Amino acid sequence: MEPIVFSGSPLDRVDQQRRDARWVSDRMDDAATRFLPLWRLDPLVKSGEPRGLAWARRVLFEDLDAVPEPLLLGLAEGVAHFAVDLSALGKPVEELGLAGEASFEDLRAVAQQLPAADAAIAAHARSLVDWNTRAAHCPACAGVTRPMFGGIQRNCFDCEAEHFPRTDPVAIALVVRGDRCLLGRGPGWPERMYSALAGFIEPGESIEEAARREVHEEAGVDVGSVRYVASQPWPFPASLMIGCIAEAQSDAVTVDHTELQDAAWFDRETVRRALEGDHAELIVPPPFAIAHHLMRAWITGD
Repeated sequence: MEPIVFSGSPLDRVDQQRRDARWVSDRMDDAATRFLPLWRLDPLVKSGEPRGLAWARRVLFEDLDAVPEPLLLGLAEGVAHFAVDLSALGKPVEELGLAGEASFEDLRAVAQQLPAADAAIAAHARSLVDWNTRAAHCPACAGVTRPMFGGIQRNCFDCEAEHFPRTDPVAIALVVRGDRCLLGRGPGWPERMYSALAGFIEPGESIEEAARREVHEEAGVDVGSVRYVASQPWPFPASLMIGCIAEAQSDAVTVDHTELQDAAWFDRETVRRALEGDHAELIVPPPFAIAHHLMRAWITGD
């Protein structure tokens, strides 16, 4: 299977070293350290070709007001890499003097233009910045929290509770029966676009149980065996897409219109042509989505 976008980061997350506060502080002050600025969760990307993340030195933002503490992403070849949230800026490109050199770009839109390693690092940075922003107050007592260990943990000043970044697991299943697969389309999607069915895994569920429940709730189809294929970090804001191929035990489709606009069976040749962008009646997700890889795995028999 082809590498999946947002996975495969080259950074070592240095679990042991980052627990030393002095070591983390020294890395921030190191002249070689690289910082990835984000603004409202959009990473800074170099203008022109080739596309790539626009890494900065600390001098770019060290004199700015209301900038949170940088978050340690990891090391590559001994060099520390941090993410820094510049959302407090009103017009970041202009205020930083970066016009024509770099811009803050939506990660969904630019992911396929970035090198695979850059896309994975940006996904990590986006999710970590988002969690640290959301977790500024303790859910146990509403006290103020502070980042620990480079931002992979936050502790409450008041009740001393420890909080950790959450990842929301999603079961996404390509449901197959013989030479056909079941695809659905959500409200507001581009015309003719269909994808695999997906839903969050609920407390007390296995991956297989979640896939069966979601398919039955959304399309009324019964599912038997469920086979894991691959997973994908999905930083919008912090999900893990757990990709499966599921065997249907029934054919009749009953769409839950609160979840889907439509669901239908498509034959193998139709899906193959859609993957190649060569079908007039079906559009499927692009290669940066795990649904695309699930369809291709079914087509190729992987």
